[in-house]
Amino acid sequence: MSVTVRCPSVTRDYLAPVWSLDPAIRHLNHGSFGAVPVPVQEVRRRWLDQWERRPTGFVYDTMQPALDEARSKVAGFVGGSADGLAFVRNASTGIASVVRSFEPRLGPGDEILTTSHDYNAVRQTLAYTADRTGARVVVADVPYPIADRADVIEAIVTAVGPRTRLAVVDHISSPTGVVFPIEDIVAALEPDVPVVVDGAHGPGQVPLDLDTLGASWYAGNLHKWVCAPRGSAFLHTRADRLDETHPVVISHGWNDPRAVNRYHALFDWLGTDDMTAWLAAPEAIRVIGEARPGGWPEVMRRNHELALSARDLICARLGQEPSAPDDMVGSMASFPMPDLEEPASGMSPLTFELLREGFEVPVVIWPEWPRHVLRISAHLYNELDEYEALAKTLSGLAG
Repeated sequence: MSVTVRCPSVTRDYLAPVWSLDPAIRHLNHGSFGAVPVPVQEVRRRWLDQWERRPTGFVYDTMQPALDEARSKVAGFVGGSADGLAFVRNASTGIASVVRSFEPRLGPGDEILTTSHDYNAVRQTLAYTADRTGARVVVADVPYPIADRADVIEAIVTAVGPRTRLAVVDHISSPTGVVFPIEDIVAALEPDVPVVVDGAHGPGQVPLDLDTLGASWYAGNLHKWVCAPRGSAFLHTRADRLDETHPVVISHGWNDPRAVNRYHALFDWLGTDDMTAWLAAPEAIRVIGEARPGGWPEVMRRNHELALSARDLICARLGQEPSAPDDMVGSMASFPMPDLEEPASGMSPLTFELLREGFEVPVVIWPEWPRHVLRISAHLYNELDEYEALAKTLSGLAG
């Protein structure tokens, strides 16, 4: 069933997107899996229909021009170069591509820098490459709760050593929702230490200007805050890093003599796959951007303000102080939970208790058992009363 969800604080002079979300569920976990508006689903379906009508003609005649057009629109949205933007399935795949490409430059004693707020899947890629090359993973201990953006910069810069060869740094931490001062971090490390920015949560949550940022690589998801179909993400590579960057799967693009852009040829076709999530991404940018009179800046501002209001409400109910300053919050906020009494892995049992109460909200074991954190997200279909209900439920469970 499709429902239209409107924020009551907004005037009716905008077109609210229609979503497929179950109105009986309070969906406060946009940061994990996103939600795709019905018009974007329909555009993707039309691409699929075209492909099914002409399976061969679509691949040979339609797909590449359509990919190039979608790439250009996404690059414009994130302030990057279309020549350096490749579509990938998710940010983790983009980061794995960079790290595996970097392996020939690593040897025993070399160091790969990350932080204590990193994403577990990315950490495993780093560990795998370290095992293969003899390098080691160095973890900068970024505090949580965090008092000031300078604490992040200091923790990272202090962890850099003479053997640091690569840094993988979150733009917005997945477990904590903290927005890192990525511009300052990149400026402090580049060009001596090339930076891979894990921007899984960046596009659509905070403004981006990747060319100005100047990181060697930025991997971003479009299926989260942009609301594109799942499987839609990108890897943006700086011009001087293009020749050394290749996907984890090597296919026909490696020796394609007709390739106008070898970087695109390497990433665009890794075998027969469904590229329609990429092709529908521009429609997601349009639909969400037109949902508010002020466009994307107003969408991001509205979601940020809702996240702050929800955070303050839940903190008051739990008797906590905010875990990060306002300027380090985007559209997510997190809350330390009481330590678990029994060993657990992955998700906290509280996640499933809340799910039974009608709340989709993650509670993850972080940074390690017995500690865990609850994280909320805010998007256009959310309203403050949903977080009030969550705060009340959390109090009841705690009692």
